[in-house]
Amino acid sequence: MGDRGEAFDSVSVSRKTVSPSKASRALAEDSYLNSSAPRRRRYRDDGDILFEGMKVYVYDLPEKYNRDWLSDERCGRHLFAAEVAIHEALMRSDVRTLDPSDADFFFVPVYVSCNFSKINGFPAIGHARSLIKAAVGHISYEFPFWKRSNGSDHVFVATHDFGSCFHTMEDVATADGVPEFLKNSIILQTFGVAFKHPCQAVEHIVIPPYVSPASIENTLEKSPLTGDRDIFAFFRGKMELNPKNVSGRFYSKKVRTMIWRRYGGDRRFYLRRHRFAGYQSEIVRSKFCLCPLGWAPWSPRLVESVALGCVPVIIADGIRLPFPGAVPWPEISLTVAERDVDRIGEILQHVSSTNLTAIQRRLWDPTVRKALLFYDRLQEGDATWQTMLGLQAKLVRSHRRMRGSIQ
Repeated sequence: MGDRGEAFDSVSVSRKTVSPSKASRALAEDSYLNSSAPRRRRYRDDGDILFEGMKVYVYDLPEKYNRDWLSDERCGRHLFAAEVAIHEALMRSDVRTLDPSDADFFFVPVYVSCNFSKINGFPAIGHARSLIKAAVGHISYEFPFWKRSNGSDHVFVATHDFGSCFHTMEDVATADGVPEFLKNSIILQTFGVAFKHPCQAVEHIVIPPYVSPASIENTLEKSPLTGDRDIFAFFRGKMELNPKNVSGRFYSKKVRTMIWRRYGGDRRFYLRRHRFAGYQSEIVRSKFCLCPLGWAPWSPRLVESVALGCVPVIIADGIRLPFPGAVPWPEISLTVAERDVDRIGEILQHVSSTNLTAIQRRLWDPTVRKALLFYDRLQEGDATWQTMLGLQAKLVRSHRRMRGSIQ
């Protein structure tokens, strides 16, 4: 990614610029909604309509909520960094408005996944709820928009394991649920499942985890998509022989352990349990990339596999994948039930001998890769673009909420 400071040098809007008497579009009265007058549209340079004129106001929060975290460079490039990338892209985008009274939605840029543990180096999000609550308190005091809509037109990002529940262990996340003060808002989160779950019991959009576009481009410059793929099935990551965690829970529901035990000695499978900084060079050499669940069902391997042309083999029951309107998941990936891990070899061998070429042809479409990558600036078709499309789809719902609250 580019210079992390550049995006934040844009003009900020102080409290003095807010006109409490002007309602945001998401707070429009019934007369406006029922009016036959055409809605003002915004255009790109090429004349196409940009998100039907949708506008997003980005709060200028004190730096303790976001920019201060960038002192650790990992904050902007680890798998949870979509919270940073979306903020940056919006700050530079034509979707952004400097006039909050003209906004459809309000983006609240709080980085909750950049507090890295000094013990193990992993993100520690124990502070997340209190940090977001403090940010809500700040904007509630400084601006009239939160209270006017009860937060229903406000957007937050939650890119860690169980999204808007803000906890890394599912049982605790499920017990705590979505914080009460966020229940009316919209959450952009990496967590998504196809069944009822407390951590998605809120308006939300499922987004992909962050993978650096620069790292993908660098890898593809050295090894093109159509190059030799001499690895049949690939996985590198945590595969514990005894997966019971100190918490008493089994990591990956024992799926990764079963993969290791079943295929660790199979020459068709390139399985590695240890970290390797250049592992993308292995992905681009592979035909199939195993994407088993970890603590949560989603994984950055989904994005890396697609971006590097390796057919993702998704082993995470009930997972809901990001941007199905832009990424034809059924046509570019394979889904294997967790209970069928022992059959992976048989399944992949069958696909390899029948329709692998057709899957790869669809997978290697550059628009598919772009849809899952967050760039510094919003680009047509990229992950931030897809996120804005998801937000646009909630415009009517947001109006209805406010209309109901006004009544």
